[in-house]
Amino acid sequence: MKIRSVQNTRKITKAMEMVAASKMRKARSACATRAYGEKIRNVAAHISHANPEYRHPFSLDRDSVKRVGIIVITTDKGLCGALNTNLLRLVQAQYKEWQAQGEEIEVCAIGNRASASCSGSARSSARTSCSSATARRWTS
Repeated sequence: MKIRSVQNTRKITKAMEMVAASKMRKARSACATRAYGEKIRNVAAHISHANPEYRHPFSLDRDSVKRVGIIVITTDKGLCGALNTNLLRLVQAQYKEWQAQGEEIEVCAIGNRASASCSGSARSSARTSCSSATARRWTS
């Protein structure tokens, strides 16, 4: 009886070690991702301040807008359901707002979830675009 309980305790301890090791790998990965994000922000800030007198036409404020373009990029796989859902909810709300203002809207959807969302009944004129097989493009 005592040998069996020791073996069971050993199995439980081994499982706990494996879980702890997995959590450590995730934590290390998160730290590496955070450093990457900070570096990207630094590069973008440096580029934006490099030549302050140059203004790209897309970044200028305009009195009247003729057309609006939205590029939606979602994930193809993984455990990112909340990310995709929140992103598509935000895009659909903005789309409806601009549509109510009478704007001409063009959307380029990249990713499985975005492609599925853009091929809904309200956007029946979806056509394949871009170089990706999972990209779709539609106009209002």
